[in-house]
Amino acid sequence: MGPQKDSCNPSSCDYWAVSTAAGKLANQACTLGARHIKDGTLRLQFNREVSYYARAIVNDVARGKKSPEQGLKDIKDEQSSLLSQSWEVAKKGAGAIAGAMQVVTGAGICYGSGGTLCLVAGVPMMAHGANNIYENGRNFIEDRTDTEGLVRKGYQAASKAVGYGAREGNMAYGSADIGLSAYALGRHVLKPDAWRLFRYVRTDYVRSYKGMGASAWGFEIHTDLQTVTQIYQEAEK
Repeated sequence: MGPQKDSCNPSSCDYWAVSTAAGKLANQACTLGARHIKDGTLRLQFNREVSYYARAIVNDVARGKKSPEQGLKDIKDEQSSLLSQSWEVAKKGAGAIAGAMQVVTGAGICYGSGGTLCLVAGVPMMAHGANNIYENGRNFIEDRTDTEGLVRKGYQAASKAVGYGAREGNMAYGSADIGLSAYALGRHVLKPDAWRLFRYVRTDYVRSYKGMGASAWGFEIHTDLQTVTQIYQEAEK
C-alpha cells in the first residue's frame, strides 16, 4: 500500500483551523470573564458576545466573505486585545492593592517606632500609598492611564521649582516609591515568636523581607517592576 493521503483537502483544513481558533477564543473569554467579571449576568453576556463574534468569523470564512488567513488574523487580534485588557485590569488592580499595603506599612512604621520615624518614613509611605490607590483606582473606573494624584503633582511642582519639568518630577516620584519599598523590606520587625515581658533586644527582630512568602515576594517584585518601567518610559520621553 502507498502512503495514506491526508484526510482533508486544503479548504476543509483551513475551515477546521479557523473553527479551532474560534473555539480557543471563546475559551479564553470564559477564563478572563471568570477572572475579572463578578456579576454572573454580565459575565454570561460577555462570553456570549465573544462567542458570537468568533462564530461570525467562522461563518464568513465558510461563505467566502473572508479568507482563512484573514479569519485567523481577526481571531488572533481579538485574543491579543482581550489579553491586553486583562493585563491593564490586573496592573491597575495590583497598583491599588500595593497602595493599600503602603498605607498599612506606613502606619505600622509610625506605630512601631513610637512616632520617631513617622515623619521621615511613615507619612511619606502613607502619602505614596494613598496616591497610588487614587491613581490606579480612578484609572480603573474611568478606563484611562493618565490620572495624576496630588502627591505626584507635588513632585512635579517641586521639579519645576528647581528648573526641571513634570517628566523629572514623575521620575523622582517613581524613584521615591521604590526607595520607600526598599526601606519597608529592609526594616527590622519583631519575629513572629518573639515575646518578652519588658524590653525587646536586637535578636528579637528580623528583616521584614525574611518573613515574606513566595506570593508576597512575587507581588512586590511585580509592582516594583511596573514602577521601574514607568520611570524608564518617562526617561525616554
